[in-house]
Amino acid sequence: MTAKEQVKMLLLKRNMTITGLALKMSEFYERQYSRQNLSNKLSNGTLRFEEFELIAKILSYRIELVDEEPEL
Repeated sequence: MTAKEQVKMLLLKRNMTITGLALKMSEFYERQYSRQNLSNKLSNGTLRFEEFELIAKILSYRIELVDEEPEL
């Protein structure tokens, strides 16, 4: 699943628009996010991991890395 698909799914679950998400992201960062800017990042695959972490935080999710290596 791409970041775009993931974010769209999470936005639907939280009943939030990409515009609302961009506004909340602007509150956390010193830069302004617009709906168009965020849509472009998602479509082009240029969303930074830090931005994805912030999106997860805003939408009340956490990112978890799971070790898939079997223990010896």
